[in-house]
Amino acid sequence: MGTRGTVVAVCTSERKGTPKRDVGHGQLRIDWGLVGDAHAGPWHRQVSLLAWESIEKMRAKGLNVRAGSFAENITTRGIELHTLPVGTRLRLGTALVEVTQIGKICHDRCAIYYQAGDCVMPREGIFVRIVEPGEVRVGDEVEVLEEEA
Repeated sequence: MGTRGTVVAVCTSERKGTPKRDVGHGQLRIDWGLVGDAHAGPWHRQVSLLAWESIEKMRAKGLNVRAGSFAENITTRGIELHTLPVGTRLRLGTALVEVTQIGKICHDRCAIYYQAGDCVMPREGIFVRIVEPGEVRVGDEVEVLEEEA
């Protein structure tokens, strides 16, 4: 049994570099990502995840932020995402995903940084690619799968 958490929000946006809004559910497509999101495409950062615990750190600093404020696609609770090694597989709703990157370098300060005054995504967000397609909904379980021997 792997570590388990919960999907708190499923967020999309029409443009990159802007906050996303929680749409409650979504379709995860192989070699694409979250259908209908600006960041989807055939690359290694198809879907972004950020833990609610990371957002709460920013809220504790007095920032008025919510799920989607940091342009993450999937907000989770109960898993320390940024500690997962690249290559870790997760069951995300009915889809299977693989961690491709931990954090990112932001060369420019996007609208999110200016609105929030800080951004946890470069430090604590993770990126995954879709290995098996499926659906993800708020309330779904996120499970860290054990590495195959």
